[in-house]
Amino acid sequence: MDWNRPEFIWLDWLILGVGILGVVWAVWRAIVKDKKASQGESSSDYLFGKGEPWYVIGMAIFAANIGSEHLVGLAGTGAKDGVGMAHWEMQGWMILILGWLFVPFYQLLINKMGKIITMPDFLKFRYTQRTGSWLSIITLVAYILTKVSVTAFTGGIFFEYLLGLNFWVGAIGLIAVTAIFTVFGGMKGVMTLSTIQTPILIIGSFLVLFLGLNLLGDGSIAAGWDAMMANAASMHDGHGINHMFHWDESDPMYHEYPGFVVFIGASIIGFWYWCTDQHIVQRVLGQTKGEKNEVIMARARRGTIAAGFFKVLPCFMFLIPGMICVALSQKGTFNMENTDAAYALMVQNVLPAGVKGIVTIGFVCALVASLAAFFNSCATLFTEDFYKPLKQGKSEAHYVFVGRVATVVVVLLGLAWMPVMMSMDTLYTYLQGIQSLLAPAMVAVFTLGIFSKKITPKAGEWGLIGGFVIGMLRLITNVITESGNATMDGAFWDATAWFWQTNWLVFEIWLLVFIIALMVVVSFFTPAPSKEQVDAITFTSDFRASIRNSWGVWDIVGSLVVIGLCGAFYWYFF
Repeated sequence: MDWNRPEFIWLDWLILGVGILGVVWAVWRAIVKDKKASQGESSSDYLFGKGEPWYVIGMAIFAANIGSEHLVGLAGTGAKDGVGMAHWEMQGWMILILGWLFVPFYQLLINKMGKIITMPDFLKFRYTQRTGSWLSIITLVAYILTKVSVTAFTGGIFFEYLLGLNFWVGAIGLIAVTAIFTVFGGMKGVMTLSTIQTPILIIGSFLVLFLGLNLLGDGSIAAGWDAMMANAASMHDGHGINHMFHWDESDPMYHEYPGFVVFIGASIIGFWYWCTDQHIVQRVLGQTKGEKNEVIMARARRGTIAAGFFKVLPCFMFLIPGMICVALSQKGTFNMENTDAAYALMVQNVLPAGVKGIVTIGFVCALVASLAAFFNSCATLFTEDFYKPLKQGKSEAHYVFVGRVATVVVVLLGLAWMPVMMSMDTLYTYLQGIQSLLAPAMVAVFTLGIFSKKITPKAGEWGLIGGFVIGMLRLITNVITESGNATMDGAFWDATAWFWQTNWLVFEIWLLVFIIALMVVVSFFTPAPSKEQVDAITFTSDFRASIRNSWGVWDIVGSLVVIGLCGAFYWYFF
């Protein structure tokens, strides 16, 4: 038997089949055990989960972030542009802001409202009912058009390259399996699957990394690293793809990622995603009835610290293997016609038979866990923010059923959007571009809403809706003008060139500045927030004591280590 054949052999298929059955059994057993312990199923448990251990929260946050866009898009971007996209991945420090800064405010609001909250809940309470409803609409639309569809689309590509499956078989199969899993598993199923897949995914990806370097270096990992860096330095007309910042205007990457602007732009998107997005925040909001505030906040914070450590890894798990792949391709080890195939080619060509099957189990679990997290968040937003207020007093089983129906609807809408996604060439850039248009409004509204008691309810409403409208206008011009690259003739296009030709990261920064200024100005002319709204963001002496009791020296040490690891990566690839 040839153990180094690139194709899947019978052993890989056997291991993959047995492994998936084992994962299904483990998840089912955990769900049944949890239901017996809780004596029934409640909508809160189904949608949010209960007080999971900190390490489970950390793995769930990490698993919710890792999807097929990493396996395909991040590795492909690494093969094409090197570490330029690492700004969006080296954000373990940003997750710490969620745990240290935002979790106490979210917990304070949970205490005020007497229930676990969604992000629209916060905006409804702090600003106006319309503000929260708009956030729900914006989030649901964003999930359907970018998260669910993109994950399924890139998942189809990954299965096509790795397993030889037809694209639509892989994409629709992934959605169907994930929908069934989410409907019956709920948040407990997502948490359990995250716990299983995270170690497999990490170990498997690092096997790809080290074996790839070993192959590139002809038996030496160190020589492989040097060869990869040398190849990266020679790319893009000698400007290189081995550094994160591009200062020279003649550099092909400068016009896409100019200088230090890329760090600021990536941080705005990261702040929105890690600190205010329902998809991520939902992982830290679960709690067990009767728990003290300090226990809840300590668990959530330590979960974010653990996630911060995990978040350092994707650059080594996916992006750098993409850089290794392009180096192996140029060396003549194998042929890479499409950069999106980078990671699948690495799995095929560097892992021995049997190991391919084991590693693929982790990848399949990662795809399902990530997509299931999106489905679950959509079900939560619809049930908690739209259905419950209209249909109060229904049984818990009824609300769980409605959440499941909402999941199915999201699946159908995601499938309907798939043909549109198929026609887009720059999928990963498109995804980041959409986020750059949504993030400024979210960042401004949440940050000012929490840290300023003078921002008025109407200011939040104007900021969110105004920012969203401007972002969508920019998106329309991006489609028409091919992201500002097309030649547009006419007085209108000449007069508005500043709007549609401005670099997307620069536009994102100015949009944030504009929304903040708009909210400040509107606050001067509209009624001040009520005492209840101000109290919701004001820490009492007792609550401050709970915050102080929720952290210790090891929380500080762990956080500093995460920041140090991120800083070291920036220093090396500066």
